[in-house]
Amino acid sequence: MPVLERFSPFRDADLMERRMRRLFSEFPFPFMPALTPAADIYETETEFVVELEVPGYQEKELEVEVSDHTLVVKGERTEEIEEEEKTLRLHERLAASFERRFALAAETDAAKLTAVYSSGLLTLHMPKSDKFKPRKIAIAKK
Repeated sequence: MPVLERFSPFRDADLMERRMRRLFSEFPFPFMPALTPAADIYETETEFVVELEVPGYQEKELEVEVSDHTLVVKGERTEEIEEEEKTLRLHERLAASFERRFALAAETDAAKLTAVYSSGLLTLHMPKSDKFKPRKIAIAKK
């Protein structure tokens, strides 16, 4: 005896979506874009500070450049799987790279920029030029 089935115009689309979700959750693809690291930028009286979250990177995989009032931070992580480790059960940490660019304020002294990397946080300290630091001016009596 034939079974009656309720017609649903979206049933095939729903089935296809579930299959695609399962496919993408099981296999990480190398063409997936790398995430851009989150950044915090703040200013103190004497300097500008940029903090970038770059967990999983080592100091040698990070690069900081300054040119034409532009700060460029790059990172590139490579995959290192040894020969005996080629049979994997799950491999989600892929090679990734990023590049962030920041416009520097005119009062930044780029020659004195310092970078510190600790616990996945890259902190860049950019002192302000002496001519832009706040100073008090004495008023002379006439």
